[in-house]
Amino acid sequence: MKVTSYAAADGGAFEFSAETKAEADKVIARYPAERKASATIALLDLAQRQNGGWLSKDSIEYVADYLEIAPIRAYEVASFYSMFNDKPVGKHFIQVCRTTPCWLRGSDGITEACKKKLGVGLREVTEDGLFSVIEVECLGACANAPMVQINDDYYEDLTPERMAEIIDDLKAGKTVPVGPQNGRMTSAPEGGPTTLLDVPPRGGAAEAGKDG
Repeated sequence: MKVTSYAAADGGAFEFSAETKAEADKVIARYPAERKASATIALLDLAQRQNGGWLSKDSIEYVADYLEIAPIRAYEVASFYSMFNDKPVGKHFIQVCRTTPCWLRGSDGITEACKKKLGVGLREVTEDGLFSVIEVECLGACANAPMVQINDDYYEDLTPERMAEIIDDLKAGKTVPVGPQNGRMTSAPEGGPTTLLDVPPRGGAAEAGKDG
């Protein structure tokens, strides 16, 4: 443990699985031995994934001990970044983007659709443990607003009706296609391309001229 005025971790019930430990060691190996504290964010993420989507006191202090840093250093990181949850979340963790582009395109309606469909408020977990919903700031898919992130996946171009359908499908164990929900490809214009419509196919006229 590095010299510090803070107490060492107390220990607890949390411990990396063999699989998580292997991933953690891969991350730590990217840094010089004296700089392994640089892996704090990555290891907290691994701990959160193993712990069902949230960081308990034991898991945070375990990471601190694993990296040989003062527990307060791990707490500082875990409490600063919104990607880390300090309370249990649902199996399907819905994050509704509420920054300006999404708000202008109806994110309030998406939030209300989630709350009404699930019967919970923000940061609450459904009784079956399957869902929880929060509002977050920009998730970087502004061209496809409004959108949500569910666990690691983005669902874009939403309507309240489509959001309710997604919840029903996830509850039924169905696979829901990620990305735009209105049929467009990534962030291309709705209805298909609007420019460069007459570009000859690759290997067209130019290739034919070579044969002549």
